[in-house]
Amino acid sequence: MTPDTIVNLGQQAIVVTVQLTAPILLSTLFVGVLIAMFQAATQINEMTLTFVPKLIVMALIMLFAGSWMLSLLVDYTRNLFRDIPNLIG
Repeated sequence: MTPDTIVNLGQQAIVVTVQLTAPILLSTLFVGVLIAMFQAATQINEMTLTFVPKLIVMALIMLFAGSWMLSLLVDYTRNLFRDIPNLIG
């Protein structure tokens, strides 16, 4: 295994990780900002007011994008296992 191969594997792993986490993180960030603006406008300081909507949005994103996320992860893992002989020798 050459250092270039290891760097390439690391880059692929980071790209897949970003692709898997971006929908969830960006949607919860958007909802968090909306709730924070609502709290600032109404001066309500309730912690569960931000937690519960974020949790609901995360569950909805997992419901709608879960199959895509799983197929992306399975494809990456299959490709990685398939390339093991090429990576070793």
